[in-house]
Amino acid sequence: MTQADAHAPPGAGRADALIAAAALALMALLPLVEIAGRALFGRGVHNAPALVQHLGLVLAMAGALVAQRTGHLASLVGGVGRPAPVGDATARERAVSLASAVLCGALAWASFQLVDAERQAPRPLAYGLYVAMFQAVMPLGFLLLGWRLGSRFLSHRIGASVAGALATAGGLLLARLLDGSTLAAWPSAMVLLVLLVLLLAGAPIFAVLGGLALALFSQSGQPFAAVALSHYQITVNPSLPALPLFTLAGLIFARTGAAQRLGQVFVALFGGGSTGTLIGAALMCSCFTAFTGGSGVTILALGGLLLPLLLRAGVPEQRGIGLVTSASALGVLLAPSVPLIMYAILARVPINTMFLAGVVPALVMVVVLLLFGGYLRKAAASAAAPEYVIATPADQAPIRATAVLPTLWAAKWELAAPFVAIGTLVSGLATPTESAAITVAYAALTQAVAHRELSLRRLLETAVETAQVIGGVMLILGMALGLTNYLVDAGIPDAAVDWVQSVIPNKWVFLLALNLFLFAAGALMEIYAALAVLVPLLLPVALSYGIDPVHFGIIFLANLEMGFLCPPAGMNVYFASAMFRKPLREVATAVLPAVAAIFFGTLLISWLPELATGLPRLLGSEMPMKSEAIRP
Repeated sequence: MTQADAHAPPGAGRADALIAAAALALMALLPLVEIAGRALFGRGVHNAPALVQHLGLVLAMAGALVAQRTGHLASLVGGVGRPAPVGDATARERAVSLASAVLCGALAWASFQLVDAERQAPRPLAYGLYVAMFQAVMPLGFLLLGWRLGSRFLSHRIGASVAGALATAGGLLLARLLDGSTLAAWPSAMVLLVLLVLLLAGAPIFAVLGGLALALFSQSGQPFAAVALSHYQITVNPSLPALPLFTLAGLIFARTGAAQRLGQVFVALFGGGSTGTLIGAALMCSCFTAFTGGSGVTILALGGLLLPLLLRAGVPEQRGIGLVTSASALGVLLAPSVPLIMYAILARVPINTMFLAGVVPALVMVVVLLLFGGYLRKAAASAAAPEYVIATPADQAPIRATAVLPTLWAAKWELAAPFVAIGTLVSGLATPTESAAITVAYAALTQAVAHRELSLRRLLETAVETAQVIGGVMLILGMALGLTNYLVDAGIPDAAVDWVQSVIPNKWVFLLALNLFLFAAGALMEIYAALAVLVPLLLPVALSYGIDPVHFGIIFLANLEMGFLCPPAGMNVYFASAMFRKPLREVATAVLPAVAAIFFGTLLISWLPELATGLPRLLGSEMPMKSEAIRP
């Protein structure tokens, strides 16, 4: 039980999960009803897209509360487990939690101001619902987050609740006093220093980014509501509901026997020898990550199946761990991965164009990983492979080599899923949100009806898990966008263009420098924060060198794939360490050859732009004008 759980009213721990699951269910159902209504009656649900977008705001805040309660709010410090119990919290953790509560209180004030402004000129959505009703979840969500975070300050039950409430209220009152005033330079510098210390000490990334945005807006005398407005605008972006819906569809497959059936297909297609098993494992990990939206999910879902399979094929244990850990990062470039969609939204690039652009580079990265990572190096098969004990789901049996046709038939529903997800979107038959909703319905029906592996309870658990992942991501994205909007208004991207071009006049040298910078950023920043903060800053620089925005996006994401493998932000090594029960240093050593190989592949993609832009142009996909991709 976490600190928040211990001090929450009865049922509060379930309320946030139920609200998030309900919002996600409505986000999936409304587009389906809209499609059916258009086909049968010539009209669908009134203003359905806007309703779905605003349900995304509810999902984001409720999901963030679930993420906090389960210990999954992203930070630079800490592992992948739940937060420490109250009595085990260190002095550093308690101080950071209290400071984070103050920041949440300040963000709550900014959100209150946004809601108040909306109430003065109310905008109707549909069926008697107004925008302000949905926006109200923002201040309420930040207040609850602050209270829960601040409650970790003391170990006594009542005292902890009081401490959390006081810290959050203090942040709200402080923001009220500073809102609209102009801070002098030295207080601003002190605030920036404190925020940096909090970030390094383990404060949630969203709180630090939000605090930084508030400090910068205060320095320029702008209202704090601008930060909340940025969070609201990105959350209700027309394409953004596709993120949680595609994630839900992928997690449905991950939480049923789909992984085992797909594993049988890859083993049957590529053979049970070491080479075939390595190729099959790499492809399967990449494809599975694209659908689940998280490489960590792939390691947890497939690690227990694939590593014993690799060992039986004669692959050394360290090489097998390195392959599963590194190949799980490569799905970022494959549709419908969450980072791929997020880049398209931030850079104003058509999502279907980015889906097509990632196909060839993803295959290139898999080939480069296998060849230059040394995974195809011949190793003597040994009948006495090391005994390996790993926790696998009770309903999953070991993968064994069987005939091709029976395995293809058994996995027919899973194999058709990418065509459902990508085909409906690329063909223009559905919007991104509608395509994602169709994919959710397809995943749920096939796993519940065809395979009878998805119960209502497991579906609810999967929906809550999706909300937990997306809620944390959306908080980071919203706060980071507030920060980048300030930087854009301050002319920082234009200044960066002038400075970089004065230092690096050559395009090819710039690409090398870009890759090195993004590699370091991927290791130090959480992927969604890196996308939200760096894309608006670096994209104008790339455009000034004549680099296509689609090509830049693939370069950007390919570099962040390496970030998954490099501590402190590279979460794949933490997941693999926990999954395979190996020391962190041993896992990090195992993926070193993969990091070098992926970096080589990234350089290859950087210097051969046709790898990214060729397929979209060949299939006539809409390519963005350069001027369209400067500001989100």
